[in-house]
Amino acid sequence: MNGWPEGWSEDGEPEGARAVPQAGRPLGGYAPQSQQFSGGPQGPTAEPPLPPQLSPRMAAAHGGVPRQVRGDGNGTYRAGRPARPDRPKSWRKRIGYGLLTLVVVLMITSVGTYFWADSKLTRTIDLDALPNRPPQDTGTNYLIAGSDNRGNLTHAQQQALHVGSDNEGQFGNSDTMMILHVGSHGDTLLSLPRDSYVTIPAFTGQTGKHYPASKHKLNVAFSWGGGQLLAQTVEYNTGLHIDHYAEIGFGGFVNLVNTLGGVNMCLDKPIKDKDSGADFKSGCQEFNGAQSLAFVRERHQEANQDLGREKHQQQFLHAVAQQTATPGTLLNPFKLYPVLGAGLETLSVDKSMSLYDLAKLALAMKDVSGGQGTSTVVPVANPSYPTADGDSLLWNQTQAKTLFSKLQNDDPVAG
Repeated sequence: MNGWPEGWSEDGEPEGARAVPQAGRPLGGYAPQSQQFSGGPQGPTAEPPLPPQLSPRMAAAHGGVPRQVRGDGNGTYRAGRPARPDRPKSWRKRIGYGLLTLVVVLMITSVGTYFWADSKLTRTIDLDALPNRPPQDTGTNYLIAGSDNRGNLTHAQQQALHVGSDNEGQFGNSDTMMILHVGSHGDTLLSLPRDSYVTIPAFTGQTGKHYPASKHKLNVAFSWGGGQLLAQTVEYNTGLHIDHYAEIGFGGFVNLVNTLGGVNMCLDKPIKDKDSGADFKSGCQEFNGAQSLAFVRERHQEANQDLGREKHQQQFLHAVAQQTATPGTLLNPFKLYPVLGAGLETLSVDKSMSLYDLAKLALAMKDVSGGQGTSTVVPVANPSYPTADGDSLLWNQTQAKTLFSKLQNDDPVAG
């Protein structure tokens, strides 16, 4: 017995007033040292009183575990969840998530567009089946043909487009034949006039009948055997290895131009041709599909009809390439997809043509039209050589062989 009343210590203080060990240390940062308690009977050095949340009574009410509190720096305490440091908002993560989402969307869109575009292509020509092929050249050679086949046109459309209704041969004729050479020393667009008098090599028709070699105009090869025989004839007469083939018909040509919204053309003189339907004034103007077809088929304005048409065709292709590659078309999906669809649906290509190969062709055409390549026509010796097919065009064999050799070796070609 210490002689003191029950509940009192020898120091004369109630036992409940003894300092709690935890009270001597700041808990949760609630009592900075600069804010020491300075009043009360114990003097200025006494420890500050416990917050209500840490009193023994409150601890007992919470299962014997004092509730954690946080100080706000001003001596105010807040009870609640365990204290944790404040973290700034992570803008890097938000930007990262946004970029990741954008990449995923672009990938899905690109993959979907690829399969959609690939399904539009019609692959018919088997270049690997051609006999006696020249060796592979340096660079890539595309054979481009425009078909006048009217099978997909109604009678009214044939009349409106001034294309007549009769096809010569099973495949029709080709008014446009060009070789686009894509190489490391620049791209070259070489026009092959349809009236070129060449050797059509021996071939086997679709019925299995064998035909011997013969001399005819170049477009006769297309009329007899379509793109397959045309490619074989071009390889035979030029020595160039044709890597890919692309063909577009009348109807597809008109539809493509109309979907594009027309093509702006600038003419240095007026053109009028009742056979093709061309009737244009001089100066800059916009051609719709039917007018564009009349322009590229017109051949009575120049002294040499076939060479004049080749000039018009190259001029028109340049304009189309420039207009298609504008941001207004490429960056506008509501215009780009219809243009792509119209172009791809009307193309007939070789069986090994991929969308990547087709993109290379389009980019090369744009480069040529933009002055970064060369446009030329096969050298001519006689533009009006009389033959059984009518007036034909003879190549200058010496100059032509020099030109073809440059393309084979991917050497620069002068325009």
